[in-house]
Amino acid sequence: MKSLLGLICLMLSMSAQSVDNVSLQLKWTHQFQFAGYYMAAEKGFYKEAGLNVAIIPADPNDPDTFPKVLNGQADFAITHSGILQKRQQGASVVALGAILQFSPYCWMVKNNSDIFQPRDFVGKKLSKVSSLENAELLVMLQRAGLSQESLMAASHEGGVKEWLAGDLDAVQVYVTNEPYSMTLRGVGYRIICPQKFGLNVYGDILYTSEQFLAKKPEVVERFYRASLKGWRYALLHLEESIDVTKQHYAKHKSVQELAYEAHVLASYIQPPGIKLGNMSMAKWRLIAELYGIEQADFDQAFDGFMYDQQQAEAIELSWMLILAIILSIACVPLYSRLISSNRR
Repeated sequence: MKSLLGLICLMLSMSAQSVDNVSLQLKWTHQFQFAGYYMAAEKGFYKEAGLNVAIIPADPNDPDTFPKVLNGQADFAITHSGILQKRQQGASVVALGAILQFSPYCWMVKNNSDIFQPRDFVGKKLSKVSSLENAELLVMLQRAGLSQESLMAASHEGGVKEWLAGDLDAVQVYVTNEPYSMTLRGVGYRIICPQKFGLNVYGDILYTSEQFLAKKPEVVERFYRASLKGWRYALLHLEESIDVTKQHYAKHKSVQELAYEAHVLASYIQPPGIKLGNMSMAKWRLIAELYGIEQADFDQAFDGFMYDQQQAEAIELSWMLILAIILSIACVPLYSRLISSNRR
């Protein structure tokens, strides 16, 4: 009896003491955009889940996270809706959750521009846009009547600097970065975003590889749950999350800049009626259309693409069940002795 209880205590002790080291590759440098992961680390949610998480900022000159995950350099990473196209092209990636329910990418034009909606982009000079990462920006214009050829002809090298100089009529921006900088500089602008014209694609998708999921499903489940817990905390404690982000991660940004970012992104992360990290097959099907993926190809690519949260819950329940069985077995001799002593 004592040996059985000792074995149980040893198993529980080993379970409590074992820590899995994993890495999370961000898609950009440190900013509030990743505050949920910071808070999961700082508030001990990862530690409670038996995880030691290395949060790695991206190299601005090489922010693509796919090679790092597929080559095993990172266990988890953040990316854009182009992950579906990557999957369709054969990459063994699994989407765990969408932190942003809408795309944070927009076109920025000057406030004195005659561009107010997608159809006004005809004949304008645009910054070059990645058809993988920001397809929604191009599709928005194509749906307004701009052809692929005209878009290619309109695309030019350059960014905000060229836009300020008047060499570009519209420039691709991240909704919390360049617009804030322009406000500080007193430059008038407008942003034209796909979301406002019916193109609601996911952003900042947390993902892993099929290989890592197959090898360590419990680690994936624990990381997934702890990360969402971190995001819930961040949204409920914005001021604290901003301070933590500033002090320990985004030291290069001001508190005001981080506060602006938090205010804007909050509505992207958890709009009314939407579950944190939510993804649906229906919305992924709409995203597939943006990338020109046919139904048959989508069906093939989607099989195993979206993380099965029910399976994750089953994993957690299975461990609880095993522990309950072990404790039940351990209690049988004690119960027998109690009955025996009462009879005496």
